[in-house]
Amino acid sequence: MRVSSSEAKEAVVGAVEQELVSLRARGVVMAGNAFSPIVLVKGSLNDEERTGAVLLSGADGTALRAALGAIGYAPEDFCALASVAGEADVSERAAEPDRPLPSGVFREALEALDPEAVILLDDAAADVMREAYADALVAIEDFDTAMLKPGLVAHVLGRRVLALDGFEASLGDPKEKQRMWAYIKQLPPAGAPY
Repeated sequence: MRVSSSEAKEAVVGAVEQELVSLRARGVVMAGNAFSPIVLVKGSLNDEERTGAVLLSGADGTALRAALGAIGYAPEDFCALASVAGEADVSERAAEPDRPLPSGVFREALEALDPEAVILLDDAAADVMREAYADALVAIEDFDTAMLKPGLVAHVLGRRVLALDGFEASLGDPKEKQRMWAYIKQLPPAGAPY
């Protein structure tokens, strides 16, 4: 039996949808386009996000959308992932709410989203990434890059990974905001025109 390309696409979308529903049931918090080429990982949620606001729906999300748009990402190229657990089905829960996701669950979530680039917005997100991808990070020769030092782009299993050390906190300080912008400019979309 021959499968049309639209049927194949529907099957892929259905499989990803099913995987994302399973992750949400275990407390994984995500927002945005699951097929985005870039995923923004946040570990230190603000008060609004902890009480149910959409991840990166505040000033930090607005600033990130503007920064990503300025380097060539489309408005729909925006996906956020929390490295801490949210509310979940009690029987399925991977971690207590507001606690770091277990490394296996975090890795499963990031692999399900399968981006070409990852921005770790704070130290808490970088810590979870280090633990979840320790096996891949040890293969990186430069120690600072392997430790996801802020501002350095690490190539992890075919993805570009950039750690920032507190994007949301930087918004109140023009000098820190400039530093974050300089870091983000290192991750233009793959195949972006020069």
